[in-house]
Amino acid sequence: MKDYRENIFRITITIGAILSSLLVLLVFFYILKESLPFFKEVNFREYILGYSWSPLSSKPNYSFLPMILATLYISFLAILIATPLSIGCALFLSFNSNKKYSKVILSFIDMIAGIPSVIFGFLGLVILVKFLEKNLNMVTGESVLAGGILLSVMLFPYIVTGCTETFIKGKKVYYAASQSLGVSKWYTMRKIMLPFAVNSIFVNMLLAFGRAIGETMAVMMVTGNSPIFPKLFGRAETIPSLIALEMGTATYKSIHYSSLYAAGLILIIIILIIQLIAYMINKTGTRHSK
Repeated sequence: MKDYRENIFRITITIGAILSSLLVLLVFFYILKESLPFFKEVNFREYILGYSWSPLSSKPNYSFLPMILATLYISFLAILIATPLSIGCALFLSFNSNKKYSKVILSFIDMIAGIPSVIFGFLGLVILVKFLEKNLNMVTGESVLAGGILLSVMLFPYIVTGCTETFIKGKKVYYAASQSLGVSKWYTMRKIMLPFAVNSIFVNMLLAFGRAIGETMAVMMVTGNSPIFPKLFGRAETIPSLIALEMGTATYKSIHYSSLYAAGLILIIIILIIQLIAYMINKTGTRHSK
């Protein structure tokens, strides 16, 4: 009877894994198929190294470079802001807070990840954008800076949760020995815990970076959506924003239509590369910890 149940369970999870993999492959190949007319029509140099995006002009240009740079710039800025705050919060919850209160605080932090991105976008538009306009004397607060700050808030729970788990594991291994040798808590955190968790921190940063690259609604509402080369206090447009804004108006089966699928394919490839790097770092870290 036990073997019978185990076989049913094994078959169920195997079917689930196969269906999930097939679904991912189907989505990937569908995007690839729809983007092929664009890749046949437009040469590599134009869509990667060109300077402008104007698909509806008499002489259309299809350069993704401004949007690729904007996507990476805003995501990198968000990681730069979110990482030190998240590590500090994770260290506080692991070493300086009562275990019961840490769980409660962590639950509230995790709830941030469940808030719809349109809510973040709305708050960013009415609070953050207005704040930047008034205090930095900007013509418009919709900018790369606004996108980076807003996205850093959205990434905060992802990095905090991952780092807290690692610090708690490190605490179980090293903290008692460290205390028995009379080492201070702050020294333990700086010299033992941070080196111990460095691989995990980097992996969490990369995963959060991948999440940031794919974010659409919140970033779209605070960055101004101009397909130009990004500047910190200027407007920009990310690849997800480009697809969301123009897919509804693109003529079906036109080069413009295919170019938006091509933009999606480039986004997927960037995220896959990031996920692969995170996997390799995590694998190397696991091997060294054994």
